[in-house]
Amino acid sequence: MSKPPFSPSSLRSAAQGFTLIELMIVVIVVGILAAVAYPNYSEHVRKSRRAAAKAEMVEYAQRAERHHTLNNSYASFTFGETNSTKINSPREGGTTMYAVTIVPTATAYTITAVPQGNQAKDKCGTLTLNQAGVKTPANSGSLTCW
Repeated sequence: MSKPPFSPSSLRSAAQGFTLIELMIVVIVVGILAAVAYPNYSEHVRKSRRAAAKAEMVEYAQRAERHHTLNNSYASFTFGETNSTKINSPREGGTTMYAVTIVPTATAYTITAVPQGNQAKDKCGTLTLNQAGVKTPANSGSLTCW
């Protein structure tokens, strides 16, 4: 005697796929990986934005030094085309991550980059650079900021 074509044993052997338990295990593993990866990714993004702001600050310091060489004073130095002592970083546009300002005097200047928006969570906080090349973060315990 042969089995009927739709017997319970033939359906069980033909059924393929994932069980709910297997699916939940995959969801849990993906959740754990995301919980570990996202904070690292966020920190990496903040670090790269900080690097861009630092590069702009050093470029402005070089411009200020050229200005001092030509005029024997930092007093009239501005950030260029805008004739302003305050600009946003990145210069190319997009979301402002740092507000960069310069305070020039006849013999000195201080360039300050204050984090904005999501960048305010950066561990280094406000970065400064002066005419002597002294680089300081607001968070003095962070030596890796520069």
